[in-house]
Amino acid sequence: MPTHPDEAEKNVLEPNCARCSALVESRTCISWGNGPMDADVVVVGEAPGAGDPDAETWRGGNHTGFAYTSKHSGRRVRSLFESLGYADRTYYTNAVNCFPEGDDGSNREPTRQERQNCRLHLETELEQVSPELVVTTGKHATATLLAFDDESVGGFLDRVLEPFDSDTLGVRVLPLLHPSYQEVWLSRLGYSQAEYRDAIAAQLP
Repeated sequence: MPTHPDEAEKNVLEPNCARCSALVESRTCISWGNGPMDADVVVVGEAPGAGDPDAETWRGGNHTGFAYTSKHSGRRVRSLFESLGYADRTYYTNAVNCFPEGDDGSNREPTRQERQNCRLHLETELEQVSPELVVTTGKHATATLLAFDDESVGGFLDRVLEPFDSDTLGVRVLPLLHPSYQEVWLSRLGYSQAEYRDAIAAQLP
């Protein structure tokens, strides 16, 4: 079982942020970045999901206020980096810090404006932590990092496990599959689970 963050690790940058009116309405709470402030790796997700308020611990960032604390994606990503020896060397955050609710109550894709509104928070976190590597999980997290250099994501699958440098941020970025869709796309990319893990390990500082 991966380690769940505690209150001291919550990096609250703008309490009661109201930059996005739709997200203020849909969120239960803001999902803030968390982890060591001298981390070697920063993992950037897309946005918190609806979460499970009835879960014992892993209720998700929309209820815990911590990025990557859901039963599925949160535990999966944390387990990966802890298994690679990065338990105390990884900081977790999101491209968008609030749950974007769709018409059916589940996640919708965050809008470009919502990603843009949250970029200042992400930029602040990267300045604070100064990691050696930023890992993006999924298309929208990758698009957010590329937007700092006015680039677009294009074909996302072509970017998976293909590092690039952000000149604006001064960091190296490694795109990964979103954990919710990992099984769907791994075979298409020609990786087994073990091969995918080893490919990630080879890129870590």
